[in-house]
Amino acid sequence: MPSAHDVDASADVMVAARERLCDVLVRPDPSDGLIAMVAAGFFQRWLPEVVEMQMEQDPVHRHKDVLTHTIAVTASAPPQLRLRCAALMHDIGKPATHRIGPKGVTFRHHEAVGARITRRRLTEMGFDDDFVHDVARLVELSGRFKGFGSGWTDSAVRRYVVDAGALLGDLNLLVRHDCTTRNASKAARLQRRVDELETRIRELAAADAEARRRPVLSGDEIMELLDIPPGPAVGEAVRLLLDHDPPLDASSAERVLRDWWLGRGHRHENGLDGVC
Repeated sequence: MPSAHDVDASADVMVAARERLCDVLVRPDPSDGLIAMVAAGFFQRWLPEVVEMQMEQDPVHRHKDVLTHTIAVTASAPPQLRLRCAALMHDIGKPATHRIGPKGVTFRHHEAVGARITRRRLTEMGFDDDFVHDVARLVELSGRFKGFGSGWTDSAVRRYVVDAGALLGDLNLLVRHDCTTRNASKAARLQRRVDELETRIRELAAADAEARRRPVLSGDEIMELLDIPPGPAVGEAVRLLLDHDPPLDASSAERVLRDWWLGRGHRHENGLDGVC
């Protein structure tokens, strides 16, 4: 059974390792520091999957190894700890999912696998729970953008925004910097696609905000739908539609209003509204 001294020493080692990683990640250029940590065995001890990324993606054409790409992505990202850590970990699931098949090399579901590895390793290093959650979530979502070029619906864009939540800014930055190609036209094309996505996000946000200011059904349509005369109930119905998140289309609004009106009638019958 380890003594209290051993436990304290182990905790001190963990803290020192965490601080060393953080110090390197927020440097203006962490490349040399990360390479030195690989050579010194730091990652083999704390994040062995980082070392495993020293693998050729394509054994025939000998493309750059995943670790070289990862260090380049990490160095190109702004020196913010959460973002840099996500950049370091974003491909960490590739070694475990590496397969060579008829169509070449694949890394199916490597983001999901990488997110699990990230949670485990960062937790073992004693990082804060919120930090671990955020970095793992960025890793998990890091490949979502790849489908954007095939044509996303407005609903798909909204799902991307909702799933990212408060991490949306970091996620878009991670996507922007996850490009280390020397092909200038290919790199510019990726940046344009991210620009297009961010433009659509802003446009949809503005449209949704406008929709919330204007009910999908007019007062006259509400009165006809519910068969009621002008009065306070019409105003309540309008507020119900305006407050609904996400905004409703006409068909959904009619269903919501009918359900609301039916429930309102039951409350009146039971005297729950305090209205005579």
